[in-house]
Amino acid sequence: MSDSTRKSSSGPQLSSGPIITGAAFVAAGTLIAVAGFAVGGTHLLSATRRWIRAMEVPPSEQARIKWTQARAAATAGTAAWQNGAPHAPRVARS
Repeated sequence: MSDSTRKSSSGPQLSSGPIITGAAFVAAGTLIAVAGFAVGGTHLLSATRRWIRAMEVPPSEQARIKWTQARAAATAGTAAWQNGAPHAPRVARS
C-alpha cells in the first residue's frame, strides 16, 4: 500500500483549538438563551397574573358558569329528544 492510500483512509485531521472554541461559543450561547427564557418567562407570568387579577369574573368562575350552561343545554336537549319536541310549523311552498 502506498502512503497516499493510508492517509486518505484515516479520516479528517482535526485541530483541537477550533473545536474547543466552538464548544465554548455554544455553551455561552446556551447560557444566554436560558437567561433570556428566564427573564421573558418571569415577565410573562407576572403580566398574566396582573391580567387575571384585573378581571371582573375570574377564569375559574367563568368556567363554572359555562359548565353549568352546558349541562343545562345537554339536559334540555336530552329531554327534548326523549319526549319529542314540538314540531315547527311547516311553511307552504308555492
